[in-house]
Amino acid sequence: MSQNNMNMNDDLLVKYLVGETDANESATVEIWLKADEKNLNYYKGFKKIWEDSLVLADQKTTVDENAAWKRFQNRIHENDVPVHTLKKSSMNWLRIAASILLISTLGWLGYSYFENKSANTLIEIKTANTTLNDTLPDGTTVTLNKNSSLSYTNKFKGKTRPVTLKGEAFFYVSPDKTKPFIITVNDVTVQVVGTSFNVKNKNGKTTVDVETGIVKVSKNKDQVELRHGEKVVIADLQSHLLKSVSKGKLYNYYRNNELVCEETPLQELVDALNEIYDANIIIKKTALQKKPITTVFKDQSLDEILEVIQETFLIEIERKDNQIILE
Repeated sequence: MSQNNMNMNDDLLVKYLVGETDANESATVEIWLKADEKNLNYYKGFKKIWEDSLVLADQKTTVDENAAWKRFQNRIHENDVPVHTLKKSSMNWLRIAASILLISTLGWLGYSYFENKSANTLIEIKTANTTLNDTLPDGTTVTLNKNSSLSYTNKFKGKTRPVTLKGEAFFYVSPDKTKPFIITVNDVTVQVVGTSFNVKNKNGKTTVDVETGIVKVSKNKDQVELRHGEKVVIADLQSHLLKSVSKGKLYNYYRNNELVCEETPLQELVDALNEIYDANIIIKKTALQKKPITTVFKDQSLDEILEVIQETFLIEIERKDNQIILE
């Protein structure tokens, strides 16, 4: 034992390090530490070597306390810090400390592995001939239209909430100002914080209609900001984004079987009818395509809707070769 370690037993220091001393033993060590700065320096060196030895022990899949203690002794001699040969009790403390450290480390690694694996699991929801309602991990609700899919990680762990959409979906995004909700659809990005809107990609174009809140839509370096009642239609080969006012809510049909027309050009209504009823309606005259219509269709058949159109515009409807011609 060195002079600066006078009246202190290394066994007791080991017990103190692993928190196994009783009140009297702890008081003995603490009084000794305060008695001389050399004692404190000795303890710091002793603690550093002890911790390094445990790290080395942790790197082995099988804990060998004898080898660990030998490394501990060697490290002390390398640093010229005198130490007594420990008794069997000190070996026991080393065994306990190294074992606990190893078990804790393995437990933490196992937890981290399965937690990360769970967080990175890719979830994909798909629809075929029916629509689907789903709730995402952050509380966002989604209505997925027919023949569409949405994919996302099991838990939104990062700084954003990213999803990938194919087809069409309506989103009620759960508000979180610190974590934007981001939708990727082809090369178009839709970013929001908390709002409701419809995103559709079909026939070579992407359409975003906003009901509430603010939605940022970007493609390449161009970006537009949409608010209530606004929309943007982006062709796949189009680079410039130009927003416009939504003329009704035709996109809501797959959610509530309702077509809301508000000065809606007839061609837009016909496009929606062709998709909803798998029809082939053609407007023969260009002037008729731009004629506006204001009405609401709710749970009506295609024939009933065509009858309203015919009476509204006083036109003829001809059915020929699987076509419905408006003229």
